[in-house]
Amino acid sequence: MKFNFLKKRPRADTLNLAGGEAFTESPKLELASLMLTSMLKDEFYRSGDATAQRLRELISAQSDKCFVAKAALYARKSAGMRSVSHLAAAELAKSVKGQSWTARFYDRVVHRPDDAIEILACYRGAHGKVIPNSLKKGLGRALARFDGYQLAKYRKDSADLSLVDVVNLVHPPATEALGKLVKGTLAAAETWETKLTQAGAAAQNDEDLASLKREAWSELIRTRKLGYFALLRNLRNVLEAAPEAVNEALAMLRDEKLIRKSLVLPFRFQTALDTVQASNLPRAADALAALSDAVDISLANVPSFPGRTLVALDGSGSMMGRPLQIGSLFAATLLKANDADVILFSDQAKYVTLNKRDSTLSLAQWLQGQAQSAGTDFHSIFQCADRAYDRVIILSDMQGWVGHHAPVETFRYWKARHRCDPKVFSFDLNGYGSLQFPERQVCCLAGFSDKTLETLKLLDSDLGALIRMIEAVEL
Repeated sequence: MKFNFLKKRPRADTLNLAGGEAFTESPKLELASLMLTSMLKDEFYRSGDATAQRLRELISAQSDKCFVAKAALYARKSAGMRSVSHLAAAELAKSVKGQSWTARFYDRVVHRPDDAIEILACYRGAHGKVIPNSLKKGLGRALARFDGYQLAKYRKDSADLSLVDVVNLVHPPATEALGKLVKGTLAAAETWETKLTQAGAAAQNDEDLASLKREAWSELIRTRKLGYFALLRNLRNVLEAAPEAVNEALAMLRDEKLIRKSLVLPFRFQTALDTVQASNLPRAADALAALSDAVDISLANVPSFPGRTLVALDGSGSMMGRPLQIGSLFAATLLKANDADVILFSDQAKYVTLNKRDSTLSLAQWLQGQAQSAGTDFHSIFQCADRAYDRVIILSDMQGWVGHHAPVETFRYWKARHRCDPKVFSFDLNGYGSLQFPERQVCCLAGFSDKTLETLKLLDSDLGALIRMIEAVEL
């Protein structure tokens, strides 16, 4: 009679969107992953509408509606995610009645005045025009927090639902700024759009237009009326139109307080870098240096792990675009702070050698250029890895399909061959809702912000850190 039996391979319980064997996420993890990664736009395997519908289903099925509210707050306030937090707030307004925390939640989830517009538009579009009292009260409190400049900046007069409409619907506590908004006497905000529009209207010829644009950009930057994200979007325009304002613009790019306050997502820097690099304008090299510094500041909470780390970056076809940009940035960041090796995998895997003294953005760009854009084979990671590690960090959309089976057995054989037992960090870059390892065996995280790296530190000692960080949010 035998008493020592071979362990059975954990059985996958689903197919992922690519048709490969996978493991389901717990409802809370799938909800958190989706809210921290999705902008409700079309992705490789799922349309924006399908993602929104999946989020509605997860919210409806979640019995702990407080967790949904906390996830929405975490997504909006810590990770800078807007559309998913709007949809979650609208769905909660429909499904939660008579709870003491709801009005407080609707107040806190509004970070900018237009958040209130989008939440109400989402609710009315999906659930009709009768607005729950708690939603009215919470959005009203939020609107009463904003000053005249903030209200004027986001008044959205040409939209189907304007800020004035929202004020008339929710009846916020009276403030001087709100009174002026409703009466139409609130001065227009001096945003970069209005400044440039005024410059164009006042110009008599091309030379005059160039001069007025130069003055407009210079004033916006000098007075800090140009938001951080707007600066990233318009950095090339500033280099071209207002060379005398470049030094101040680059100082803004490196301003840690502005970076933190803006909730700008790290991959936005990559877009700015590509635009500036292609411009060949004077001071473009200085701007690239400032962007590199800004990325390092925005990703300052990089965990430094003891021992050796393997970072496996998915370079398959479904990762092209934003997911690969994000994964490359985090791979480069982790490499610079740790004793780490990097494997780039698709339907095959290979070690890649990078110079840690290069900037984070340069390393990320190089990694993107090396991606094979082929199939997705998670087995190849452990077929390629030829040494022992203390941890393995996988940056992917988790849509493995080559070989059909999830890589559990391949991983087990690799561990036995190299006599190691590393932790696996499963980093979900698209929130598709499946894993390549059973959830209980991996550290799961999602998102693109500096908070993601903060969570990564905690996960090394707490497998459930992402969920616990969300549950710790105060309502």
